[in-house]
Amino acid sequence: MGKVFAFHGGIHPPENKKQSTRQPIGRVPLPRMLYVPLQQHIGMAASPLVEVGEKVLKGQLIAEPVGRISAALHAPTSGTIRSIGPHPVPHASGLDSDCICIETDGEERWAKHQGLGDYTQLERSQVIEHIRQCGIAGMGGAGFPTDVKLHLGDDHIVNTLIINAAECEPYITADDMLMRERAEEILGGIRVLNHLLKPSHIMIGIEDNKAHAIHTLEKVLKGCELNLDIRVVPTKYPSGGERQLIKLLTDIEVPSGKIPADIGIVCQNVGTMSAVYRAVHKGEPLISRVVTVTGDAVAQPQNFDTLIGTPFADLLDAAHVYENKLYRLVMGGPMMGVTVEHDQIPVIKTTNCIIAASQDEMPPAQQEQPCIRCGMCEQVCPAELLPQQLYWFAKGKEFDKAKHHNLFDCIECGACAYVCPSSIPLVQYYRFAKSEIRTEEAEQRKADHARQRFEARQARLEREKEEKEARRKARAEEAAKAQKARKTPEAEATAQPPDLASLKTAAAVARTKLKKAQKALDAARESGEGDISELEAAVATAQANADKAQQAQEQADTAAAKPAAAEADTKQLKTAAAVARTKLKKAQKALDAARESGEGDLATLEADVDTAQAAADKAQQALEQAQSGAAPAGGADVKQLKTAAAVARTKLKKARDALKNAESKGLDGLDKLRATVEALETKADAADKAYQDAEKAAGGSAPGEPKSAPVDMKALKQQVSIMRTKLKKAEAALEGLEGEERTQAEQALQELRQRHEEADKAFKAAEQAQIDAAAAKGVDLKQLKIDAAMARAAVTKLERSLSKTEEDDARASLESELVAAKRKADALNETLKQHEPA
Repeated sequence: MGKVFAFHGGIHPPENKKQSTRQPIGRVPLPRMLYVPLQQHIGMAASPLVEVGEKVLKGQLIAEPVGRISAALHAPTSGTIRSIGPHPVPHASGLDSDCICIETDGEERWAKHQGLGDYTQLERSQVIEHIRQCGIAGMGGAGFPTDVKLHLGDDHIVNTLIINAAECEPYITADDMLMRERAEEILGGIRVLNHLLKPSHIMIGIEDNKAHAIHTLEKVLKGCELNLDIRVVPTKYPSGGERQLIKLLTDIEVPSGKIPADIGIVCQNVGTMSAVYRAVHKGEPLISRVVTVTGDAVAQPQNFDTLIGTPFADLLDAAHVYENKLYRLVMGGPMMGVTVEHDQIPVIKTTNCIIAASQDEMPPAQQEQPCIRCGMCEQVCPAELLPQQLYWFAKGKEFDKAKHHNLFDCIECGACAYVCPSSIPLVQYYRFAKSEIRTEEAEQRKADHARQRFEARQARLEREKEEKEARRKARAEEAAKAQKARKTPEAEATAQPPDLASLKTAAAVARTKLKKAQKALDAARESGEGDISELEAAVATAQANADKAQQAQEQADTAAAKPAAAEADTKQLKTAAAVARTKLKKAQKALDAARESGEGDLATLEADVDTAQAAADKAQQALEQAQSGAAPAGGADVKQLKTAAAVARTKLKKARDALKNAESKGLDGLDKLRATVEALETKADAADKAYQDAEKAAGGSAPGEPKSAPVDMKALKQQVSIMRTKLKKAEAALEGLEGEERTQAEQALQELRQRHEEADKAFKAAEQAQIDAAAAKGVDLKQLKIDAAMARAAVTKLERSLSKTEEDDARASLESELVAAKRKADALNETLKQHEPA
């Protein structure tokens, strides 16, 4: 038999088991209606596969499992689906839950089903999936889906398989009668689990008050090839608890917060073994179970093989209930069961007992008295907790303290309340505290999720706002240039200096119009209604007008004030340079921290650093120019390029160190870090090359020769535009002149035409030189310009689509496309800058 150990605490309540073991397992007459709850197990409720009015066959799948922890449901018999909706269910809350209501037809017609044959020749996963599809769940506790426990073997080494046959709670004899009459099925189920889990040892734990069942098991197991022992344990409640039975049989305690599989043990109930046998060998899903119907209010206490979904009223009728004696209806045992008020509650996969008690058998609970601190509850607690302390924490709503005192290790066996001389319903306090803790944790998770979503949305909106502002400024600049190019020579010739007050008023009106146009555009983008293109054009026009009015006002102010000098305010420039350097340090620090941890959006942080670096360089250059009194240089600043090269090398070194640290620690985000290092290597090489080229250009010319300067395409293009404007003015001024004045004007016009042709020729030559230089490197500059323009247009289009989309899935897809499009556009623009410098 093997050695048996002991666990802390426990009690010996009256057994009251003999009443229901005097007759063999009976069968309940087929009910007229069956109510199959969608939630019969721990985990997610099953999802219905049938519709109202549909006819179903016995054993047909009517609800599929949802998620990893869930169980399938099958029609207990043939009939018609009458409804799918709320109905009273066996739950301590007494609330209704969704059920599939089946009107039986009495024909008991089976759907096609078959077993697996020689399951030992099949893949382990196939057998487990078959058990999952048959809806097998634990039949002795909370209804944990059996296939989940079988999958524990994937991540855990199972040394011991324990079959729980203790059935320690008073009144309940369902497992006892099952072992007496169907021991072969139990052994068949054990063989299946032995094949799937391959444990080194199998033990059946059974209390010594089940002599008949012990004898039957020993007879069936005689000559069995399995390494299997029957361990008879003393009768003591709650020896059938999973952790208590493991302690009894192995003298090993399951650590707090862990599961038996963590110490190499898997526990299963004898009823579950019978269901596994029927599923694997006969292909029968779990559609019935043995239920004990007992109590003083029934004339014939007995165990019944009952279809899932059978109302309690049908079971009570089969046991011949005395309606006048029925005082309390208890689902489960007297220790851990719950009182129910409705006899139409259906049997589910975990229903093992119904007690129809008289008033003398289960009188009303005595009035709760103050705790006298006797300590009896601690002495009987099988989980070795401090029930009295937990009671005070629960009553005072100090849930954190209760949780830290291992409240969730309480199995709610009721032993503490059973021995309490003050009649304190301790278990109810513990259940209340657990429920409140779970609610608080769920609300905290929900709040954290909402906060993350809010922060992500705010960041997205801020990013879109900045991008929109950048696009607005670009359009305004283009519109201003176009407006300036459309000005006629006559208008310029006849223009008179406007009044300063009038210019201020015009500027204010233009700004008001711009705000209204921008507000209309934002509202249209938010609602997704209106002509966005037309509104954007209106905003661009308003921006151009506002810029023009502001420029005119500033020019008038300057002319009126007649400043003595145009020197920059050195103090203000120093402050701006210091602020820019501080922002650069903060951005660099954030990037270094992200690289060190391997978390965060490195691309965004790098962009922030680049932006801050550019701003700091610009501020420093302005300060130096103001201090030295020099005008901004047109060519490359060797000192600035040297600084940029040094900064690029420093960034590259830090990125390499971060990558090395991440690889040594095995952190996430290695691919991003490697990509960052490669990008920084490219930038560092480019910065070094730019510095070396500039240094050669500054000091490498022969004595007496002018230093070579890069061609300024922008200046050439501007010169062509200026000459064209002057030419048009001269042509317009020629009209109406006569005599010597006309001759002089024609000579001046000829000179202007020659200068315009020279400027145009120089610009076209420089442009062709760029095209030829790019072609020498295998680049079609014209096609590159077209590709870059199309890439920028694609980015703009995706940004507009993203601003109109609210669905998370669609936004995620668009954001992914936008990142790829921006990456492509940036690459093309960078290539274009290399072959077409500004």
